[in-house]
Amino acid sequence: MSSTKTVFTTGEAAKICKVSQQTIIRCFDNGTLKGFRVPGSRFRRIPRDQLFAFMRDNGIPTDALEDGKKKLLIVDDDQDLVELMADAFERDGRFDIRTVNNGFAAGMQVKEFRPDIVVLDVMLPDINGKEVCQRVRSDNTLDSVKIICISGMIEQDKVAGLRAAGADDFMQKPFTVDKLVERVCDLLEIDRPVAH
Repeated sequence: MSSTKTVFTTGEAAKICKVSQQTIIRCFDNGTLKGFRVPGSRFRRIPRDQLFAFMRDNGIPTDALEDGKKKLLIVDDDQDLVELMADAFERDGRFDIRTVNNGFAAGMQVKEFRPDIVVLDVMLPDINGKEVCQRVRSDNTLDSVKIICISGMIEQDKVAGLRAAGADDFMQKPFTVDKLVERVCDLLEIDRPVAH
């Protein structure tokens, strides 16, 4: 099932959701699964975003729809470092990557993109990483989002504060991007990349 498809038949939707086609048709007909009928026929079609919302609302894992790619949001105002990190995840090939350079944009992207994991610089130009963590954690639809904070600061109490605010992990700058990729894989419970 290719992840580039934007509209699905009821049969395809049933396969992705691992339910019977009758279930999909019933949900379509009673309005819990939004879609449209092909003009002049009785064929039902389900747009990708509607299928995604339906799966999310019903607790169906959405990774089948995403072709197994994990969504990664990188938040850092150091453009060189952002490119280094993005390159490392691109090379891995299992990530759909977006980058932003401030906390405000991070908050917007987390809601819209719904990443599996956020790599978050603690020292951002506008609001700090701790506040971003708190905002993400205050929205219970984002419970599954993992957050790994990165920073050059070392005070242990600050790290504890980040964890208390909802960070799942912390990495001290400078670090190697390979290490970061490994930590992200560990947090997402996917295999670490095979060393080339």
